[in-house]
Amino acid sequence: MTADPQPRTSAASDGDSTLTVEIAGRAVVCDWRGAAYFPDHRLLAFSDLHLEKGSSFARRGSFVPPYDTHNTLARADVLIAEYDPAVVVCLGDSFHDSEGHDRLPAEIESALGALAAGRDWCWIAGNHDPYAPVNLPGFSADELTVGPVTFRHEPFAAMAGGEVAGHLHPAARISRRGRSVRRACFAVDDRRMIMPAFGAFTGSLNVLSPAYDRLFPRRAFRALLLGDRRVYPIAADALVPDRSNTLERTGRRRA
Repeated sequence: MTADPQPRTSAASDGDSTLTVEIAGRAVVCDWRGAAYFPDHRLLAFSDLHLEKGSSFARRGSFVPPYDTHNTLARADVLIAEYDPAVVVCLGDSFHDSEGHDRLPAEIESALGALAAGRDWCWIAGNHDPYAPVNLPGFSADELTVGPVTFRHEPFAAMAGGEVAGHLHPAARISRRGRSVRRACFAVDDRRMIMPAFGAFTGSLNVLSPAYDRLFPRRAFRALLLGDRRVYPIAADALVPDRSNTLERTGRRRA
């Protein structure tokens, strides 16, 4: 790690709705909606979609509204239309269980085909979905290396080059004048980015939890909080822990 572990940040052209950082020398546009765009490679990354989580719960007798997959893909559709990437990478746990892709309604399969048309689409294997989805566009991989950056589901404590990962569903809490706000976030230093969960029906884990200690020693990182149409960079020493380090729902307003 370099002497200055903090990423160089600059507001992108679209007001404060994105924030550009560098990971292993590559520019990354962090969007307030939870996706990351690599302009050098025209690559758009999403993490932890957890498609068909609602139907997975229903199979176990917990009935919840079955709209999470539609909601998640509708938001992904907006971002893909805006960035027009040549490559889309889904960083694992794209489906909530190994049979999730089998439960996709026909119209959702068609929608995925339309989203993937004319571009490369990579499904990274996750712990929830270790097997390649069938009858869907794109290719599957355990990890994908593009230039100096490796895209994978679970972050590695020891790594060479840069890394973009998911799995931990990062969120951060700040407290000001007696008021506390907790939002999903990107956790970044100059070599590693842990992406927020993009799925509509997902929980989150505070970046001050012990799971992050081996990834960001001495808490030398920034949390890029996802606000309402803005991204807020906050140094780790300005964050506060949750009352409990358990997984909890993170509030995030939708566009």
